[in-house]
Amino acid sequence: MLDRLYTLLLQFKEYVILALLLVVSLVLLSQNDNRQVRFLRSVSSVALGVIQNQIAFVPRYLRLREENELLRRMNIELADEASRLREAKLEAARLRNLLEMKRPPEYGYRAAEIIGKHLLLMRNTLTLNVGTKDGIAPSMPVVSDAGLVGIVVGATPYFSVVNILLNVEFRASVKIQRSRVDGILAWDGTNLLLTNVPKTHDVQTGDLVITSTYSSTYPPGIRVGLVKEVSSEAGSLFKQIIIEPSVDFTRLEEVFVMTVVPSRERITLEQSVNAGSQR
Repeated sequence: MLDRLYTLLLQFKEYVILALLLVVSLVLLSQNDNRQVRFLRSVSSVALGVIQNQIAFVPRYLRLREENELLRRMNIELADEASRLREAKLEAARLRNLLEMKRPPEYGYRAAEIIGKHLLLMRNTLTLNVGTKDGIAPSMPVVSDAGLVGIVVGATPYFSVVNILLNVEFRASVKIQRSRVDGILAWDGTNLLLTNVPKTHDVQTGDLVITSTYSSTYPPGIRVGLVKEVSSEAGSLFKQIIIEPSVDFTRLEEVFVMTVVPSRERITLEQSVNAGSQR
């Protein structure tokens, strides 16, 4: 070890001697109280102070970078927390609206979440996370806090499928709440229509449409939507009425299945009478 140190000293002896001489010179200058030496010391102190101020931004810059990284991480965490809180707030509002629905005592309601949507077809459907084990059966109406959603058309023990209003197979007996004009709700693949309404009947834009008492499937008084457009075609006996659904199916996440089964006695009676009248 000592041999290696001695070898290094021999190799760099000029630099070692220069360093020793500089140190001795600085010591002598610090001990000298001559006026010129004091002037040099003051000038040197000022120069060193200026240089120190100029290079002091380096550690400050490094500290600022660390602080900025910490603040960015905190902002990301806070933004994520705020997003979760907003989602929880929206979910709570939706559930509160669902729970505050006016529920007739004769009907039961089964809450369900939508786990599948098909909204780009002629036969648009929803898939729910409830099934026959939850008391769900075909022909049960489905509603939300906004109004009528559709009807259950199939169910397994744990899942069920709903035909929504925007389905060419969907039909419902409805009426204009203001004027009590009756009609059949149907979707033609483009618009939701109120059909079978004669030209002479009173229907205006903005009228509220609800389910009627003539339906054997849907309880009366369920909100369906508003009349968006009323027109008449030449040569036709009926109005062309376009309905704007109350339910926004693209944003729908939770629904209620009304655990009401249509009256078999009524359906059988109506079918038998209609069949007899057609003979």
